[in-house]
Amino acid sequence: MGADRAATSVAWLDALDDEACAAALAPLFEGAPRFLARLCAARPFTDAPTLVRRAREIARAMPEDEQVELVDAHPRLGATPGSVSAASFVEQGYDREAAGQAAESGRRRLDAELERLNAAYEARFGFRYCVFVAGRPRAALLPGLVAALDADRVSELARALEAAVDIAEDRFRHSSASSP
Repeated sequence: MGADRAATSVAWLDALDDEACAAALAPLFEGAPRFLARLCAARPFTDAPTLVRRAREIARAMPEDEQVELVDAHPRLGATPGSVSAASFVEQGYDREAAGQAAESGRRRLDAELERLNAAYEARFGFRYCVFVAGRPRAALLPGLVAALDADRVSELARALEAAVDIAEDRFRHSSASSP
């Protein structure tokens, strides 16, 4: 991301009213309304690092029900392609999956395993598994999801909140890099 483009994007966010700011930031955070209201109230950001730092501080300091709302705003890992945002569609690799019978069979097995693990995770913790995919194939994320099932709830919620902000930071960087 060019520093000039990011600074322009942040200056633009700083100039918006609260409702427009929340709407502009919603795609970065999958639309978590109470978090977005808090984040927009924390302006001006001045620069991208301040925006990200404040997002992390707010996410960590919110009441637990709002933290869970932020995490649960993200789709399940392996959610059906039609149920995820455009950004998640690309991040989870649906746009890169190969066609063919073997690939389809593998996708069905992966989808079933992700469904099973997501259900176990949500039953254990009471919120969704949220991870910064960073272009990795969904199959490569299975070990992390399995390992997370052994974590304690406080640590896992903290990790998920960090992931939610990491995802937003990456989305912001990419959106700023592609803006005029």
